[in-house]
Amino acid sequence: MEHTTDLHERLVHLPIQANPARVEHAEQRAQNVQNRIADRITTFAGSMRFVYIHIAWFGLWIGLGVEKYPFGLLTMIVSLEAIFLSTFVMISQNRADAKRQVIANLEWKTVREEDKQNRELLNLSNQILELTKAIHQRTTAG
Repeated sequence: MEHTTDLHERLVHLPIQANPARVEHAEQRAQNVQNRIADRITTFAGSMRFVYIHIAWFGLWIGLGVEKYPFGLLTMIVSLEAIFLSTFVMISQNRADAKRQVIANLEWKTVREEDKQNRELLNLSNQILELTKAIHQRTTAG
């Protein structure tokens, strides 16, 4: 337990830098009004405030006797809400997939660049080895 606390204390002071690819993707999404609306709705629908509002709403609806059992209007309203919310969940999943793809593309680009650098370093190392062998050969032969 102490180890976890020490680690947390050390990590909490580290600066957190946002992934530039994700920042750029978020900026592009924010330019579209529909995306901003969908983001706000999914943020709200995924919050405890949303849950508390529904608890209060259903409690008042039933408690105040807005309609009689079996609550046909309430059922229809909740069904329509579920249809829209499921659509927003799919939009949110698509957004998450797009974020993952942006990061995957950036990581793949980095891997290719690192591979190129590794090949260049290997080539330089081989050249150094050949030069070292040539120098060794001249110094021991002469």
